[in-house]
Parts: sequence; C-alpha cells; structure tokens
Amino acid sequence: MAISASKVTLSIAKVLIVILVLFAGYTWVALNWSYSKGERAGYLQKFSHKGWLCKTWEGELQMIPAPGVLPEKFLFSVRSDAVAARLNNAMGKKISVSYDQHKGIPTTCFGESEYFVTGIRIAE
Repeated sequence: MAISASKVTLSIAKVLIVILVLFAGYTWVALNWSYSKGERAGYLQKFSHKGWLCKTWEGELQMIPAPGVLPEKFLFSVRSDAVAARLNNAMGKKISVSYDQHKGIPTTCFGESEYFVTGIRIAE
C-alpha cells in the first residue's frame, strides 16, 4: 500500500500548523503572564528605539543603592508608546519605574530584556 505524495504533504502541513499554534500560544502566555512585579528607582541613563526589523524601546536605569557603592544598571524594555514618551521626557532625572518581569520570551522582537516597564514616576 503506497502513500500518496499529497497525503504526506498534508501531514507535514498539519504538523507545521500545530507547531506554529503551540509557539504562538507559548509566546502569548510568556508576554501576558508576569513572573514578578516590582519597582526600581534611579537615574534614567539611556533610552532608545532600536532594532533592524522589530523596533523596541530599550532603556537603562542607573541605580545608586548607597553613597560610596558602585551603581548598578537596570536594563529594561517598554511596550507602551505612552510610557516611552514619558520616559523620553524624564531623561537624566531621578525616576521610579514600575515593571513586570516576563521570563522565557522566545525572541527579542518584543524586547531585549525580560523586564518591561509599565509605569513611571518622577522622583525629583
């Protein structure tokens, strides 16, 4: 009993569609389920809209924990254009940001960091 080429092609197409649906479902869960939430404070050091194909907002917050201690950098991404506009206006100022951490995002098309800023408050 020979299997026709059209049946093989159809079977391969079904498998590829199932893989694509599973990948899309995993990506949706990774982007919408927050592993952790929190706030960080510091000086907005760098903020840019970058990428070749997928443009993302990426930023760097310089956190100073105590006098005499080396500053720590907090790298983050922003998905909202409204939050990005507020961050652009706060360049160089001391700010506090609210963020959600999303682990396991399969590509950098959604952001280079696993930390996504959702809100901003100017501290100065």
